[in-house]
Amino acid sequence: MPGSLENLIEALRCLPSVGPKSAQRMAYYLLQRERPGAQRLVDALTAALSRIRHCQRCNTFTEDECCERCSSAKRDPSLLCVVEMPVDLNMMEQTHAFNGLYYVLMGRLSPLDGIGPKELKLERLLERACDGAVKEVIMATNFTNEGEATAHYLSDLLHTRGIKVSRMARGLPVGGELEFTDAGTIAQAFYERRDY
Repeated sequence: MPGSLENLIEALRCLPSVGPKSAQRMAYYLLQRERPGAQRLVDALTAALSRIRHCQRCNTFTEDECCERCSSAKRDPSLLCVVEMPVDLNMMEQTHAFNGLYYVLMGRLSPLDGIGPKELKLERLLERACDGAVKEVIMATNFTNEGEATAHYLSDLLHTRGIKVSRMARGLPVGGELEFTDAGTIAQAFYERRDY
C-alpha cells in the first residue's frame, strides 16, 4: 500500500467511531469515486483550521474575536448557560427558550480520561461568571456521570463566589409514554415535579 494512502487511512481514524476498516473504506471511496468531494473536504478543513477560533467570551467556535451571540445587544447578559460542547449550544438555541448568553466548556470533567479543571480552563468560566453582569448561571451539562460531576463541581465553585446557580430539570420527554420510559427517568420526573 502506498505510504500516502496509509497516512490517509490513519488520519481518518482520528474521527470518533471510525476504526481501521471504516477508515480504509472511506479512503478508498474518496480516492476512487469522490475525488471532487475529497478536494472540497481538504479545502473546507484547511479553511476551518485557519479561520476558526474560540470566542473570547463564551469559548464556542467563531471566525471573529466574539461570536454573534456574545456581540448581540438583544441577549440577556444576566443569564449564563453552561454547556459541554458547541453542539449542545446549538440544540439549546433551537428551542428558542433561552435568550441569555452561553459558556461552552469544550468537554466535561473526566478524571479517568485525564480531563480535570485545568484541561477545561475553568478559570475562564469563573472570570466570565464573576464579571458583575451575570446574576444566574444555569448548568446545562449532560445528565451523564461526568456531566453531573462537572455541574456539581462548577456549582460549588460559583456558590463560593456568591453566584446563583440552577440546573436544568430532568424528566419525561414531550410526547413520551410511561410504558416506554426507563425507571430512572420516571423517578427523576417525580422528584422534580412542580405545581400544576
